Amino acid sequence: MLPLEDGFSRRFYYLRLSITDVCNFRCTYCLPDGYRPEGRKSFLSVDEIRRVVSGFAAMGTRKVRLTGGEPSLRRDFTEIIETVAATPGIDKIAMTTNGYRLKERAAEWRAAGLTALNVSVDSLDPRQFHQITGENKLAEIMDGIEAALNAGFPSVKVNAVLLRGLNDGQLAEFLAWIRDKPIELRFIELMQTGEMDTLFRDRHVSGETIKAHLLEQGWLQQLRGVDDGPAQVFQHSGSRGSIGLIMPYSKDFCAGCNRLRVSSVGKLHLCLFGESGVELRDLLSADQQQDELIQRIRVALLGKAATHHLHEGNAGMTPHLASIGG
Repeated sequence: MLPLEDGFSRRFYYLRLSITDVCNFRCTYCLPDGYRPEGRKSFLSVDEIRRVVSGFAAMGTRKVRLTGGEPSLRRDFTEIIETVAATPGIDKIAMTTNGYRLKERAAEWRAAGLTALNVSVDSLDPRQFHQITGENKLAEIMDGIEAALNAGFPSVKVNAVLLRGLNDGQLAEFLAWIRDKPIELRFIELMQTGEMDTLFRDRHVSGETIKAHLLEQGWLQQLRGVDDGPAQVFQHSGSRGSIGLIMPYSKDFCAGCNRLRVSSVGKLHLCLFGESGVELRDLLSADQQQDELIQRIRVALLGKAATHHLHEGNAGMTPHLASIGG
């Protein structure tokens, strides 16, 4: 079967699948007032997840990232990992987590088939971490990262959203932390969403400043794989860990787009900052609908835009990053 391709000859090997939009943290850049349910929602069932992942795998998807909200809040999360891992064609299964259950569950998730982890750690200072996330759990999350490495994960990616005046001056501390650890530390530029205009104006800082510093210090940029995320990754001979930079405002950021998103209620999102989603859930109730599901995804992809419009202050229909698994 032909791989997924849009009108700009971009091919898509990577699916970000949100399985819930519920989160138990109150990060200033995402859910500062905590999770607020909007009506009664029914998140994708395990069978629906199996069907949508099978459809994407049939079109060449190799990597699935399970996201939220906080995906581990689902009681059937381990079963979901097992289901995705059993899908022919899928060879990488990742999750993005705030890490609060990582210490107790890392080995269980690894045994179920999880191959990669992204853990959010926005500061190495406990008080500042509490200020940013609304939770005083830094020590537990750091223990969870160690538990993951001990459980056999070859490396762990750690996400830190860059925030001016909060953590943008902690590069030295972060570099010291990863020097002897197999950790890819990823700095993510703050993105302007529908409800965060004031925060963006006050806290946004460009990742280019960190990139310039890394290059001056002898860090070398690495080539990007076909199913890698959008980070520019840098390595140094004196560090076991690496640095990734996700800079959505940089030139040609969207040119290498290789991932699509499906929300926790079954909508296909062609871009994190798109205007709307394409309904898939009506085609996830039976295995016999697979051909129709694949055709709908292919047709929808022809409408994918060349780029987002963040530079124009337009975040599309995304009110916050938890809404569609950002």
